[in-house]
Formats: sequence, structure tokens, C-alpha cells
Amino acid sequence: MSSIPCSNCSHGNDIGARFCSSCGVELQRSNEDRTEGLDLTDKEIFETDPEMTSGLKNGAALIVAAGHRAGSRFILEQDFVTVGRHPESDVFLDDITVSRKHIELHLSPMGYSITDPGSLNGTYLNGERIGEDSILLTNGDELQIGKFKLLFLVSKSGI
Repeated sequence: MSSIPCSNCSHGNDIGARFCSSCGVELQRSNEDRTEGLDLTDKEIFETDPEMTSGLKNGAALIVAAGHRAGSRFILEQDFVTVGRHPESDVFLDDITVSRKHIELHLSPMGYSITDPGSLNGTYLNGERIGEDSILLTNGDELQIGKFKLLFLVSKSGI
């Protein structure tokens, strides 16, 4: 398996990593690794894009609106979803401002709820910091996790 060597400590890092998992230094990347993000000014994008909603188990997604992965779409297909810097997270956000296990999303008959199990930098829902209590998400909610802003969107058919 290929890896990116750190210029500071020579540790081999996974392809696509932005920071060294050993010392935290930003990794040097070639221009081919860099992509332009999509402009996501319309929160209705998920409801009007039939390709996004076809075949979804739960009819919900997280879309990165700001951060180095702007434009990325994460379709929520599980009843329990983890978001964080840990490589095995369901939604992997590779940035030092994101905790390894930053948030958890749980699906109930009411919809997805969010829990922050004690991240270092905290999680913000529509501009307000949330605690460890579970909060139900609604269509168009904005989550801020470190440098990332994510939109929680639900298809018209719901969850």
C-alpha cells in the first residue's frame, strides 16, 4: 500500500491525509491531490437532485459546505454514524481541529439526533455549541466541526 512520507518525521501516512498522524505536521501534496470545492449556496440541493435520493435507506445526507473537502457528500445509510478524524469514522474529516471521535449520529423513528461525546473543540449546531445531550436534527441544520461546516439535509420523502 502506498503512503505519503512526512517531511518532518518520515512517518508513512495514508494517501489523501493532510496532516501527519504521528507528529501533526501538514503534509506536502502534489497539485493533482488538490480539488476545487462545489458552491453549495442552495440548501435545497438534496431535495432537487434525484440522483442523491434514489436508493437511500434513510433519506439523509451530510454535505460539506466549508472546509478543504467542500462539496463532499456523505449519505447516511446506517442507524449509527460516527464523524471524526479517526480513519475508521463513517464520515472521516482529516484536520487537526477535528477530534478523533467528534460526533455521533443516531437514527430513531423521529429522525437523526446528534451527540458530542466530549470533543476538544466542541460542536456547533446552527451557531450554538451543543453539550453531551442528544439533539434532534432537522432539514437544513448547519453543523460546525472544527474548520468544517456541514449541512444536514433530508429528502422530501423523509427518513
